[in-house]
Order: sequence, then C-alpha cells, then structure tokens
Amino acid sequence: MRYRLTLEYDGGPFVGWQRQDNGPSVQGALEDAIEKFSAARVTVTGAGRTDAGVHALGQVAHFDLEKEFAPDKVRDALNHFLRPAPVVVLDAAIADSEFHARFSARGRHYLYRILNRRSPPALERGHIWHVAVALDAGAMHRAAQTLVGQHDFTTFRAAECQAQSPVKTLDRLDVFQRGEEIHIEASARSFLHHQIRSFAGTLKLAGEGKWSTKDVADALAARDRSRCGPVAPPDGLYLVKVDY
Repeated sequence: MRYRLTLEYDGGPFVGWQRQDNGPSVQGALEDAIEKFSAARVTVTGAGRTDAGVHALGQVAHFDLEKEFAPDKVRDALNHFLRPAPVVVLDAAIADSEFHARFSARGRHYLYRILNRRSPPALERGHIWHVAVALDAGAMHRAAQTLVGQHDFTTFRAAECQAQSPVKTLDRLDVFQRGEEIHIEASARSFLHHQIRSFAGTLKLAGEGKWSTKDVADALAARDRSRCGPVAPPDGLYLVKVDY
C-alpha cells in the first residue's frame, strides 16, 4: 500500500528534509516513527527537499508498506512516535500506486516572512527574518515582477544546486505588507536550490532603496551568481502547499 502524508514541521532542529549523517532530518524522523508502529523500515519521499532551518505548513510525502492500515491510524500512530520532534502529520491517505510526492507535483507554493520593525522577535525567533531597517513593500513587489515567467535563473541558484537546468518558470512572486510583516509568496512547478532565499535577499535591497527594479532585472539577465543579493536566512521560509 502507498500512503500519502501531509506534514507540518519546524525546520529549526533539523539538517533539512533529507536524511544525512551530520544530524537529525525530517525524513529520518518519519522513517523512524514508521518503523516503530509498523516494524518495517521504509524510505519516505518528500515533495520538496527543504534545507536546514526551513519550515513546512503543507509538505507532502509518500511511503509504501506491505500491510494495510487505516489512514487515521497511520496519522495518529506517527504523531505519537514522532514526539518530541516538531513534526506533525496533518493528514494521511491511501494513494494510487502511481502517485509520487515529488514527481507528480504540479505546483509548489512558498511563503517567506520578514519582520520589519526595530525590535527583534521574542516568540517568533527562528521562524521569521528580522530586518530592522524600514522596507518599501511596494518597491519590492514591483522589482519582483521582473522575475516572473520563464528565465535562466543562474543568478539566483546556489552553487551546489543539482538541477539539470537553471531554466525555470516562475508563476507568481508577490510581496505584501502584513502589519509589521512583509510576506513574499512564490509559486512554480519547481524551484532551484536557494532560489527563493536568493529572491528574498535581493528584494530586500530593492525595499531599502539600494537597488532599483532595473538592477534586479539586470542581475537576472547577467546569469551570474555573483550578481545576486545576499541570500536570506532559512528562518523565514515555509513550504505552504503542493499541488497535484
């Protein structure tokens, strides 16, 4: 049986989604929990390989078991054995054998949160990027529109990115003011490694007035990683939803 999970997690304590030797991972925590309730060692595949410190509100994953369990039992058993790791199964369902959390995905939606005030966060520390200097969300949004569409995103791609091509189609990149927060919302079928954090760091320069909309467009056209603004920290990034 193939099971599909929808997950919420705090990425702070983890080295990322992917199982690694240098620390705890979300994938590893799930695989350990599945083994504890089913006595089977399986591989869990996620829709997105979130980096260390990146959070999820709607990550999707799948795994296979020979034995069939009721989806509600899978959800509740995993939530029990996942404790105290900050990973929660929001929903579990039996999926078609052709379903693949990563390759069946048709769209991924991310949110990047910036706390734009002088005082640092107390309750949200580790879950938002604190920027003390005043930012112009409107200028950030206008600059962001130069990045929408199909482009070679080499400028906004991490050096260690393993994607075969830097060409991606960005469906949406919107910037909004939400009280003391600035939200950057990005949607695409797939993203390059560090692409959204690179966007966020670059758009911050536009919000400060240090870069114009043309500067952002020129950085994109340069297809040169050295032309990217500083990469924003992982704290403010959330995988919100995956479309199938």
